[in-house]
Amino acid sequence: MALDLSADLVTLTRALCDVPSVSGAERQIADLVHGALSGLGYLEVLRDGDAVVARTHLARGRRVVLAGHLDTVPVAANLPSELRDSADGPVVWGRGTVDMKGGVAVLLALAAAVREPSADLTYVFYDAEEVEADRNGLGRLVARHPDWVAGDMAVLGEPTAGALEGGCNGTLRVEVVVPGRAAHSARSWLGVNAVHGAAEVLHRLVEYRPREVDVDGLVYREGLNAVGIRGGVAGNVIPDECVVTVNYRFAPSRSEHEAFEHVSALFDGYEVRLTDSAPGARPGLDRPEAAGLAAVVAGLTGRPPRAKQGWTDVARFAGLGVPAVNFGPGDPSLAHADDERTPVADLTVCFEALRAWLTA
Repeated sequence: MALDLSADLVTLTRALCDVPSVSGAERQIADLVHGALSGLGYLEVLRDGDAVVARTHLARGRRVVLAGHLDTVPVAANLPSELRDSADGPVVWGRGTVDMKGGVAVLLALAAAVREPSADLTYVFYDAEEVEADRNGLGRLVARHPDWVAGDMAVLGEPTAGALEGGCNGTLRVEVVVPGRAAHSARSWLGVNAVHGAAEVLHRLVEYRPREVDVDGLVYREGLNAVGIRGGVAGNVIPDECVVTVNYRFAPSRSEHEAFEHVSALFDGYEVRLTDSAPGARPGLDRPEAAGLAAVVAGLTGRPPRAKQGWTDVARFAGLGVPAVNFGPGDPSLAHADDERTPVADLTVCFEALRAWLTA
């Protein structure tokens, strides 16, 4: 099997979806992408594990990075892919069509179609985005080969339904520890029930009002929520500890340290343990390259830029000092769903917008 990068976007998207590529098993699809890009002849093609990088060397004076991940979450019952009709037009149906084989298909088609871009281009296709951060293929490239992913601007093909989404929220998780004192449940008055004590932690969360924050003209919605709770060791023992896991999604105007300080202040009086954290990314739409893309997208779709309400790998580019935006086909609310599907119109508009921008 080989990938035909000259095929139409529907055919290419379906071909990518139908290759097994659950996180940790991306070798076959990485081999296909590597072979297809190498066959174009005008790109330098590099490889690290199951991450593939292809780039031009045209001395254009600036460089744009176009990136997408190759893996999917585990497959449910929606493969092989199909082309179906819907009330809003034809859709490509199947696991990965939204997150994000549709976006990868657009980028691969661009690699074949845009041979005289106005900027040098770097295409990055990486593994293990859908699992824990320390396995992320883009993170590995940043650590091992930062020069491979360097540029003046980056576009991540994450699903945005064909709108331009700037930056992303940051995210952190903490454990709020509620102490108690163990006792036999038949003599509960001798103990202090830590699970009951967690009511105050939950009350603070219920009463909390998250912010909506304007960052460089885009509005990011924050969120602070309990996402787990554990406590108790046996059915006849008063729990001596209860741990509430809390996830904070914070606007990119806050640093990770500031976000942790904010959460710690909210749970004053309790032990607060940081377990995971990732920074947000500012929109970067003040840069000429990003403003140019925003204008092209608005001209084709009538949609102004909006904030990315979530965390994406644009934050990794921001950490390198590379402004980055999210732009790709498919409704992100359908990612990982059993009815995952991407409109053919989204594939077309994303391809046409990027091609117009890269050749302007």
